[in-house]
Amino acid sequence: MVSGRPLRTAGGFSLPRLVSGPALEGGRRLLGSGRMGRRGRGRSAARDEAIQGTNDSSIVSKSSTAALGYIHDGFLQYFVTKRCRRAPLIHWSDALIQWAAQHFPCAQFVVYEQMHPEDPFGRIMQQHFSRLNSVLHTLAQYPDCEAQRRRFLQRGWAKCSVIDMNEFYAGFIPEDERRRVQALEPFDEYEEWHLKCSHYFILAASKGEELAWSPLFSKMPAFSAGDPPRVAGSISASVCTIAGLRRYGHHSVLIRPHVVLTTGGFGEQDGRHCRLRDFHVLIRHEDNWRVRSVRMEKSGNTWGGRLFHTVTCVSGSQALAVGGRTSPMNADLGILWLRFPESMTASDPDCVVVELVSPQPAEDLASSRWRHTTTEVMCQGQKYLFIYGGRSAVQPVLGDWYFLHLEEFSCRRIPVGGPVPEGRHSHSACSWDGGALIAGGLGAAGQPLNSVLFLRPTGSGFQWQGVETHPPFIPRYSHTAHVHDGKLLLVGGVWLHSESVPGVTVIDLMTGFSLDYQIDTVSLKWPLMLHNHSSIFLPDKSELLLIGGGGNCFSFGTHLNLHPVCLGLSNILTSQ
Repeated sequence: MVSGRPLRTAGGFSLPRLVSGPALEGGRRLLGSGRMGRRGRGRSAARDEAIQGTNDSSIVSKSSTAALGYIHDGFLQYFVTKRCRRAPLIHWSDALIQWAAQHFPCAQFVVYEQMHPEDPFGRIMQQHFSRLNSVLHTLAQYPDCEAQRRRFLQRGWAKCSVIDMNEFYAGFIPEDERRRVQALEPFDEYEEWHLKCSHYFILAASKGEELAWSPLFSKMPAFSAGDPPRVAGSISASVCTIAGLRRYGHHSVLIRPHVVLTTGGFGEQDGRHCRLRDFHVLIRHEDNWRVRSVRMEKSGNTWGGRLFHTVTCVSGSQALAVGGRTSPMNADLGILWLRFPESMTASDPDCVVVELVSPQPAEDLASSRWRHTTTEVMCQGQKYLFIYGGRSAVQPVLGDWYFLHLEEFSCRRIPVGGPVPEGRHSHSACSWDGGALIAGGLGAAGQPLNSVLFLRPTGSGFQWQGVETHPPFIPRYSHTAHVHDGKLLLVGGVWLHSESVPGVTVIDLMTGFSLDYQIDTVSLKWPLMLHNHSSIFLPDKSELLLIGGGGNCFSFGTHLNLHPVCLGLSNILTSQ
């Protein structure tokens, strides 16, 4: 809102006075009001305050600029309880944008703000700023880059370029600088980094030919926007009210029909966030899921609270856990057999006993990794576990693979022909036709991939071959995947340049034809974040059970999906 007499800058220019109602309540007190205020003396609130210093209150920032001599106003000091130096960011309004265009014949206007308020990450972002009494008022009216671009062009600016921060980071930051930053400390929050950057934009508007040479404008496109996916329909989501599965970075596996084992991850336990060391078993009885308690018999072996590991069911009574990490510096967790009873029903009175057994050591390099995949393949009538990709404490992206013979429990050299694929982590892998289907992932350049690769069995080994999709599916990572009746299902994930979030993509493996389906979450009362989740496909029901998911959203806090979600796929699987 523009009101009052104009302020005088140190250079003599007149600026309109901008005063927003909530700011008048007084600078520091805005941080101490409401629920966040009661936690303000805690470590978490202190961290949020430090990170969000530039967003505290426009009145604090204006008081700071007055104290430093940028503007002359003797009254601003009375609107804050304590003078604090703040970055000179104020609430940009349409009035200021238009005023600046009218009063400066030659100028640049650069803005760094939020966008995309309605997707899951955007909703969490808005909730965070609302708790700080710093509501993002313009988001509803200007929700994306195109809306912001029109905003400036319609108010007198001759040129306007807008890109999100993923594009800015990839296009403006030199590669050697990106490598230097990545080497400073262990980093494993890729999903939250890319989601945060996709929800912030940098805008540069200009007028006057004298500024046409500016490096900022010469490198930025006139307008940049991702092509929205061609949505073929929607899938209804229903809540499965099951406690104890608020987590991410875990793994779920179907150990027999309608019995799901979930292991590890990071989540909520006894009211606190931590690495989870428990196991969780769900058994479907009729149309409902029932929880069975689990007792671990460790035999001297410890689970260790693994994240980003894999668990592969290799028989009716045992599964193999490979790799994972407790921290980005500790990934030497090895391999464990998980042994469980031959039969389990929802009516059994006893808890499920899972025994942890260490096998004979396999290749250390095969197991000292995380964000990898393990897939059962066949070669000359023998079963192998194909361990592919991921990352390690030393290498941010791995492109190697191992064939672990499941009976002898040793890695064998098997010839693999064809072009060697780009290394990746956080991809998906499915068994199919004796080989493995690899889809998506995050590549060495830090960009999501949109390739589908088939490790095809041959007479003497395997052959890499690509699977072309039409249209090409949008690059993604941190998704899950399943194969059913010649169709590859890609579920959720993170992508960078689209205005929607991934739902379910169905790829016909015979024709390569792909279709995208949105997930209708109207029945859910919380943002459904579909990355770092797990999913179980029930072919006899044509249903997907989505378990967990979420992440640590920087200063916005940790979000964990509240309950598992069921997706009915019968319509989309029969419509293609």
